[in-house]
Amino acid sequence: MKLGFLGGTFDPIHLGHLLMAETAWEGLGLSQVLFVPAGDPPHKQGQAKTPAVHRVAMVERAIAGNPHFALSRVDLERPGPHYTTDTVRLIRAQYHLSAEACFLIIGGDSLVDLPTWHDAPELITLCRLAVIGRPGYRPDLTELEAAVPGLSARLDWVDMPPTGVSSRDIRARVRAGRSIRYQVTESVRAYIEQQRLYQTDSYFS
Repeated sequence: MKLGFLGGTFDPIHLGHLLMAETAWEGLGLSQVLFVPAGDPPHKQGQAKTPAVHRVAMVERAIAGNPHFALSRVDLERPGPHYTTDTVRLIRAQYHLSAEACFLIIGGDSLVDLPTWHDAPELITLCRLAVIGRPGYRPDLTELEAAVPGLSARLDWVDMPPTGVSSRDIRARVRAGRSIRYQVTESVRAYIEQQRLYQTDSYFS
């Protein structure tokens, strides 16, 4: 079994997230991709977040009908702060995975920031990194390799055209009364409307 997982606040989950997961699943021959909503990510402490019950509900609606997508509550069922190294350990234990069969799915921009992550050298020994980037995009790894020795050997590159969709922009569009169709699934759009999410300025601090 080869398992990938995509973490994020998913506030809200959008088509870019789904395309990243599907691209990794197909490109790396994964058995399944887990969506892992963040509980209390250290790099976003103090920022307003939609309550987890709503973020989970949106993920459930977005991935419904895809047999190789699943939801994991691993980061919501433990106290924070939540570091990726801890998440990987828990997922590997739950699914009895080796480091070579566990793939953390990240974007190319996240790869550039990897040296700032908590215990990045340890992280790359726990899993492989599935890096989703625009076709032909390969950053200079010289500085990254110096900061995180051995990184290059732990990367699997998967090309994906950029979508230009972001959760922050979606929240702003909702607040402004603009359409978010074709940026999120219809089920997520309907849920946002029904629950009146993203209506206040607290989401934009």
